[in-house]
Amino acid sequence: MSEELKNVEETQEVWSNFIHDFIEEDMAPGGRFEGKKVHTRFPPEPNGYLHIGHAKALYIDFATAEKYNGLCNLRMDDTNPTKEDVEYVDAIKEDIAWLGFSWGDRFYYASDYFPKMYEIAVNLIKKGLAYVCQCTPEQVRENRGDLTTPAVSPYRDRPIEESLDLFARMKEGEFEDGSMTLRAKIDLASGNFNMRDPVLYRISHMHHHRTGNQWCIYPMYDYAHPIEDALEGITHSLCSLEFEAHRPLYDWVIEHSELPCKPRQIEFARLNINHTVMSKRKLRLLVENGVVDGWDDPRMPTLSGLRRRGYTPLSIRNFCERIGVSKVNSVVEYSFLEHCLREDLNMTAQRVMAVLDPIKLIITNYPEDLVEEFEIENNPNCPEDGTRTITFSRESWIERSDFTEEPVKGYFRFYPGNEVRMKTTYIVKCTGCKKDENGNVCPHGHEHSHGHGHAHTHDGVCQEGCSGCETHDPKKENIALLTYMLQHNEHHAAELDQMADKLRKAGMDTAAEQIRKAVDEFQKGNLYLSVALATVKEN
Repeated sequence: MSEELKNVEETQEVWSNFIHDFIEEDMAPGGRFEGKKVHTRFPPEPNGYLHIGHAKALYIDFATAEKYNGLCNLRMDDTNPTKEDVEYVDAIKEDIAWLGFSWGDRFYYASDYFPKMYEIAVNLIKKGLAYVCQCTPEQVRENRGDLTTPAVSPYRDRPIEESLDLFARMKEGEFEDGSMTLRAKIDLASGNFNMRDPVLYRISHMHHHRTGNQWCIYPMYDYAHPIEDALEGITHSLCSLEFEAHRPLYDWVIEHSELPCKPRQIEFARLNINHTVMSKRKLRLLVENGVVDGWDDPRMPTLSGLRRRGYTPLSIRNFCERIGVSKVNSVVEYSFLEHCLREDLNMTAQRVMAVLDPIKLIITNYPEDLVEEFEIENNPNCPEDGTRTITFSRESWIERSDFTEEPVKGYFRFYPGNEVRMKTTYIVKCTGCKKDENGNVCPHGHEHSHGHGHAHTHDGVCQEGCSGCETHDPKKENIALLTYMLQHNEHHAAELDQMADKLRKAGMDTAAEQIRKAVDEFQKGNLYLSVALATVKEN
């Protein structure tokens, strides 16, 4: 982890959740793992790039190990050669390192354990706990039964020697894809359908990105996962909530295999964000169909896409920490992710100025040949970032949205008769404007006063027949006003964030939390305003 991230984390409260409660129970005297080091793992499948949903899982795995001064492995779950590729392996490693986590020398592949998994499967057959089944996938589904009817398998009582022979021939590539499977012999009447003789191995004559054509049978995830965890000495296997019903099978595999340890599986709710695609399969379709320009397209919710969009590692880590860990699925507002980014950038980013839709501002009583220099801070929250010099002269450029002829209530920027302070320089009074033949606003006429209050007199630019700006464009004015309101809300949100930070440092956590909630509401409101703005622009 980078020193920057370490330093920030040292100032944060130690986070805790029900997973940590279980771990502390296990590590306590008399507990399941008394005297052992906490050991977790993050096992992504290398069939795509990591997205923001994966960030929560990897944060829980790595940060939990860090909290207890333990270890976290990185393992590529490459048991399905269909879509796996070295490109994804490299991308996953890069994203995790970018977030500030390290797996040290503990980088593994599930495919490293293929020989051991095969050996364990053979032993299960010898124990009468597994058999070769020749049912087609359709037949398996038809014979699955229901809550009152047990499943059926005509091959369940196949002699051990026959299953051993067929399984060996499966390994040698003698049979076609889908013609046979190896199934565990557990309980065809179980209320948990995952325990109704689940498939352990299937036939797949496909090239593997690491093992090539060495194998044509591949283990199912529910079989491979517990073996991998146990072989690596994992104490706590943390996974998403959909695997809760699979935990009995996880424990069954470990119980009936000769393995060095018995990990504990703990499930948590996965991350869902509104208006965000959280399916790797669907994201892959966007890439393959050319809808986006690759996995790192800034429009993508992948970590590489968010990185290109300007998100910082700390903003994502703070987001993952603050949404918490739960056993109940829920949906998080995307605006909260944006809030975490603003919060980080507000403290670290150096400020710059840019005018995207410019109109000229002319201060008519300011000397034409005078150029003044003013010092402006690079970051108001970080004095050590120093200052930079800006210039002030008779002519400047301002955003078109910073001016309106007919202000509505709450509009505090330029309009005829209003005074506005230009950052670090002067108070400027708007005296009018000119328009071109199309009714578009031309250079503004203004007068200015010094910050200490003595005003200069101005003639303004509304001269030579200026009609007093009688031409109006409601659409443009609405766009300008909505844009202003969005910016105005963002400004206040940033100010409130700073206030909350100060209150928190002063020990007033309750007040700080209420302000944080208010900021969240600001962001929700801005979402609706953004939709309104887009609608006005399109109509």
